[in-house]
Amino acid sequence: MFPSHSFIARVFSWKPAVVNRSNAPTNTELQGFAPLDFSQALLAMIGIALVSMLIALDQTVVSTALPSIVEDLKGFEYYTWVANGYLLASIAVVPVFGRLGDLFGRKPFVVASVVIFTIGSILCGLADSMPMLVAARALQGLGGGMMVGNAFASVADMFPDAHARVRWQVVIAAAYGIGTASGPSLGGLLTEQYGWRSTFLINLPVGLASLYCLWRYLPAIRHPQGTSRAKVRIDIAGALLITWVLASLQLFVERVPETGLAGSTWLLLAAVIVGTVLFLICEHRASHPIIPLDLFRERDLVMLLGLSVLMGFIMFSLLFFTPLLLQGGFGLAPHEAGLLATPLAVCIAIGSMLNTRIVVRLRRPVKILTTGFTFMLVASLALAGTQIRTPHLILVAALMLAGVGLGFSINNLNVFSQNIVGRERFGIITALLQSTRMVGGMLGTTLIGTVVSLRYASNIDAKVQLLFPSGTPAALAERLRDPQVLLDTQGQAQIVDALRGMPIRPETLLAAAREVLVDAVHSGMLATALAAVAAIVLTWRLLHLRLAPAKAQS
Repeated sequence: MFPSHSFIARVFSWKPAVVNRSNAPTNTELQGFAPLDFSQALLAMIGIALVSMLIALDQTVVSTALPSIVEDLKGFEYYTWVANGYLLASIAVVPVFGRLGDLFGRKPFVVASVVIFTIGSILCGLADSMPMLVAARALQGLGGGMMVGNAFASVADMFPDAHARVRWQVVIAAAYGIGTASGPSLGGLLTEQYGWRSTFLINLPVGLASLYCLWRYLPAIRHPQGTSRAKVRIDIAGALLITWVLASLQLFVERVPETGLAGSTWLLLAAVIVGTVLFLICEHRASHPIIPLDLFRERDLVMLLGLSVLMGFIMFSLLFFTPLLLQGGFGLAPHEAGLLATPLAVCIAIGSMLNTRIVVRLRRPVKILTTGFTFMLVASLALAGTQIRTPHLILVAALMLAGVGLGFSINNLNVFSQNIVGRERFGIITALLQSTRMVGGMLGTTLIGTVVSLRYASNIDAKVQLLFPSGTPAALAERLRDPQVLLDTQGQAQIVDALRGMPIRPETLLAAAREVLVDAVHSGMLATALAAVAAIVLTWRLLHLRLAPAKAQS
């Protein structure tokens, strides 16, 4: 027997008659707003949850299919740009469309984002060359950036009461967790059974279902500041400059590990600095700036944005380097590593669900942020202490703890930040949180990737010299300096061939290289732990924040 309507409503504490709006704008202050009944609210949230699932699937499914894509389209030089094309377009437009949603209403941008993302997915599935695929991925990124900038801010529009908002956000967290957890397995299955193109075309039914729910049930709400389009002057210069700064920053962060501080890298850094200066001047003069600079006068808000950077640093570092530790360091097969890493994604959703019941009962709700980052600290230290013989149960427990910690943090950063700013700025603050999280992820993966590479390169030569006292063959030494060989079965087979007739066994040499890689990844995990410590210290400075109804600054 299915649960009744009233039972589901009680689960989400749906009490439209008693929602505290004393500090929130009245219905007349929000054009297009009327109290939502439970059915409309649920279906609108399902539409936003499907948007979240689209983003999660795109991040995980496609990465599994990349080797097959390169093999089919023959363009290895574009390998990284399949991911970078999406990220570059996405991170550059998030704050722009977040602010435009504040000024003109979010529903048109949310609907347009799903349409653009879905069309981009279809074009990716039809691509017959790597350049075409990269261009289609950039179109996907444009849609994804519009989604992030507006879809999640729409939740705050629908639920002015912060307690209700926290409870409803569990729908989004669950969808994101399902998409993230099932993505790698689904990507492998689709690629094997139907070809790599299916990993993009799977977005079509999800996109259409999301589009229907959003078009039909998402309320079209506009704030007082955006009621007169004639009075709003779009800050085109600011939009172009912030796009320039974020795109240059991403390219700079990605090129530093590859080329070091070469001439082109210095040019990118100069572009970031000059663009930032021009952007600040432009925003100071604009009547409706893309990023209102007065936001940064609020100390609590700046610290919350700092927490978002640190959370992105921790989250993406764990997502990227845990598979390297499991496959390259411990020698697990990809499917084994995938099964062990799955609890991290699943527990993000579980942590979000637990958060909805815990945070509303705390006298000092920021303590749940402290708890979340403490969980991440313990998990990072536990992973930094693992060895090849460590029981898998300990690995799974550490990853589960990290997932719950992230679940305690992600939604709460949104709610606390939205409570500080006015409702007419929900879009830009949500977009800034997403942007800072992505910037933190870029910095984390780049910094830890550099640490891992340098430590591995500096230690592998000494380890190999112990095994080859009379000298290591040059070709063999060069091959071992790249940790990628520990993930490449073909490269390992070449090492086996190179060792024929030598006294050293291939298994002994590869085991020694794995020990070096494990030690290098441990150094990266310690850097992640330091980021968690910094985040815990910041949360202590925010204990005065309360989970109050959203304030109106209109």
